Amino acid sequence: MNINIGRMFANRAFLTPDLEACVGEDYLYNYKEMNQRINRFAAFLCTSDIHQGDRIAILAKNNEQVLTALFAAAKIGAITIVLNYRLQGPELAYILSDSQAKLLVYGAEFVKVVNSLKDQISVKTFISIGKTDSDREFESAIQNRDDAEPEILGQNDDPAVLMYTSGTTGKPKGVTLTHSNLFWAATGLTNTIDWAHKYRYLSVAPLFHIGGLAPIFANIHVGCTMVFMPDFDPNKAWRIIVEEKINFAMTVPVMLQYMKMIPSIKKMDLSCLKHFICGGSAVPQALIAAYRELGIDVHQVYGATEYSGAISFWSPGMGIEKSHSMGKPVFHGDIKIIAPENDQELGPDEVGEICILGPQVFKGYWGNKSASDDVLVHGHYRSGDLGKKDAQGFVYVVDRLKDMIISGSENIYPAELESVIASHPDIMDVAVVGKPDEKWGEIPIAFVVKKPGTSLTEQDIIQLCRKNLAGFKCVKAVFFIDEVPRNTLGKVLKRSLRDQTN
Repeated sequence: MNINIGRMFANRAFLTPDLEACVGEDYLYNYKEMNQRINRFAAFLCTSDIHQGDRIAILAKNNEQVLTALFAAAKIGAITIVLNYRLQGPELAYILSDSQAKLLVYGAEFVKVVNSLKDQISVKTFISIGKTDSDREFESAIQNRDDAEPEILGQNDDPAVLMYTSGTTGKPKGVTLTHSNLFWAATGLTNTIDWAHKYRYLSVAPLFHIGGLAPIFANIHVGCTMVFMPDFDPNKAWRIIVEEKINFAMTVPVMLQYMKMIPSIKKMDLSCLKHFICGGSAVPQALIAAYRELGIDVHQVYGATEYSGAISFWSPGMGIEKSHSMGKPVFHGDIKIIAPENDQELGPDEVGEICILGPQVFKGYWGNKSASDDVLVHGHYRSGDLGKKDAQGFVYVVDRLKDMIISGSENIYPAELESVIASHPDIMDVAVVGKPDEKWGEIPIAFVVKKPGTSLTEQDIIQLCRKNLAGFKCVKAVFFIDEVPRNTLGKVLKRSLRDQTN
């Protein structure tokens, strides 16, 4: 079977034409109507010198136009880059130049940055979502276009999407995801957790993040309705959940933290809500427990852009006693733990590098064979994460390989210390890094954000560590800061923190 994700959308529209597909503040389209819009935009692309293998880019918040453009491009074999709208001009210019995008669809709110880029990038055609003074508007571009199915080009191992990594250790790399990658990722999601036909999904995790984008393909695969929320607001999120009878959503821990603080939750009719999926970083067990008290399940997901999304899930049905794990690999996926020094597979409970197998493994980094060869070995993706599997196959992520601290020849995993420190009720956020030390090589130190008005001291945190951890693991110093620095995907910028220790 030849797989094309654009054809997948057309198949869904054929099977359930009247099922609501995309809902926003000022629009509602069923699958038939969405497929017609996709075909009209595909017709526009064909008249705009976009051919098979060409790249188009999208700079927009969560809305149906992102899907319209992406699936239109997929049908004619073009490749889509979903840009992180939180990036600055020079960062966007690099990605657009590296990918050699020929067309850019952008939200009108980003017109200023787009105009500043026009003489720096290869893009020839600009389409705005909403009116601007300079470029053609999206609706006028598709108006009166033919909505017949175009000739389907591109399939299987042909690239469909480029997702650029956040670039915490250098220039971002374009992760090349194929039609097959995205199909199998959707299959893995919908066959691993409760993801059913006619469920209603709240699209609030940004689509420029694989955690926001991968669920879209799964929703189309099984036939779900997608309700788009361009900007996260905890009060509004709950309101949409109630009014739109949302069944599930993809979130990150900080979203659930803010939503939990809304005092009126217990008065809401949440009878339709099945669960939240939560990932991007480890989900605190206290957060899982807090939502269980509200009668809401949280499924913890461990994922990677290079794996087209989800790698493993922990779900409440697997046992609360396993909630500190990342669960088990997704359907059609597999995980091996290897020794970084010799690539030998390790046994149960031995810590090594997490290597991931399956049809979801990406094709490589765009135009970067050297970086691709570093992480793609014998069909495996070397994640750069340290972890282990227990005898039952549950996966535990210990830390990033590059973040491991070696102190006096002992391995210290910052994530373990962070978990202990974060358990203190007066702490809002924490990050642990290694500091160079003449005697020990490195020592662990903590950067802590404490709740306003609390009298927490450095000694309190050190004592907490001593009570719960071996002496060599305990942090040796604590710095109180206003905010832990994170990139646009919420990952801690540990390099920035290390620079403060030198």
